[in-house]
Amino acid sequence: MQEEAVRWSIKVSKDTDLTLRSYLGTQGAKKGDRSKFIEEAVRRRVLQCTVQDIWARNADTDPDEMQRIVDEAVSEVRAERRSKQKAG
Repeated sequence: MQEEAVRWSIKVSKDTDLTLRSYLGTQGAKKGDRSKFIEEAVRRRVLQCTVQDIWARNADTDPDEMQRIVDEAVSEVRAERRSKQKAG
């Protein structure tokens, strides 16, 4: 399933443009690789910001309680995956 692409119009410094083009050139980049690189960078940065927000929001939470919550969530996801695999 291919996602619909949305065209962005962005501005970056000339130095950033040259740095990215040079890097991609050394990697044997093909058409579209710049867009893929930028999309991956944006996704990583959003994830990083989300994790930082979660850490800040839970800074006062007891570590043992947090571990219990994480373990419970992981167990639920694993059980759900197992039931889907058995059904499929």
